[in-house]
Amino acid sequence: MAEAQAGRRPGRVRTTLSVALVLAALAILLSLGTWQVQRLFWKEALLADMAERRVAPPAPLAEIEAMAARGEDIEYRPVTVTGTFANDRERHFFATWRGRTGYHVYTPLALADGRFLFVNRGFVPFEAKEPEMRKQGQLTGVQTVTGLARARLAEKPSSLVPDNDLAKNVFYWKDLDAMAASTGIGPDRLVPFFVDAGDAPNPKGLPIGGVTQFDLPNNHLQYAVTWYGLALALVLVSGFYVFRRRS
Repeated sequence: MAEAQAGRRPGRVRTTLSVALVLAALAILLSLGTWQVQRLFWKEALLADMAERRVAPPAPLAEIEAMAARGEDIEYRPVTVTGTFANDRERHFFATWRGRTGYHVYTPLALADGRFLFVNRGFVPFEAKEPEMRKQGQLTGVQTVTGLARARLAEKPSSLVPDNDLAKNVFYWKDLDAMAASTGIGPDRLVPFFVDAGDAPNPKGLPIGGVTQFDLPNNHLQYAVTWYGLALALVLVSGFYVFRRRS
């Protein structure tokens, strides 16, 4: 009798361990599915908010600055600003646009109060990186820019992103502080966000404006179905295994 009970104990331990592992795996799969559903609602709200902001009338720069100072989200808010482009201080951000490799040209716009605002004027192809190749597009005099406010990045978005090459004036992530410091603009003279210029045609050629990306990937529903599907498969396989053992 004792020997029979001793023989059953390892089997019970294995069964208990198997049940615990299945329940743990099921909990993880369900939590991942639920997380993706939450991300889906967040992404849909974000896309709707972006679409609403894009059609709003442009606000003056001072209004966007006040929002940023209050910690409010300024992303994709239309803004209009007037100043003079410091063309000799433009920075180049590596980018692709409509299948072409090149750069987004970020040029400091000198404001009337002595500060500078970095404006993404648009795309230039790889061979037109240097300003000498597109002199006709270097706007001079007082200019009024209408575009979208873009928040600065606190840090490099991923370890996979290359480091910015200041010596070659090639940026792989939009480090506003580095852009400003490399052009001799101090923090006290820097507007703490960017502006993407709109798609108004450049009367003198390059850069090509209106390059803001709005097509954010939204695959969260697919991911949620995948995780929930795996959870269902785990339940069915486990149930079939228990049924066969009992049979």
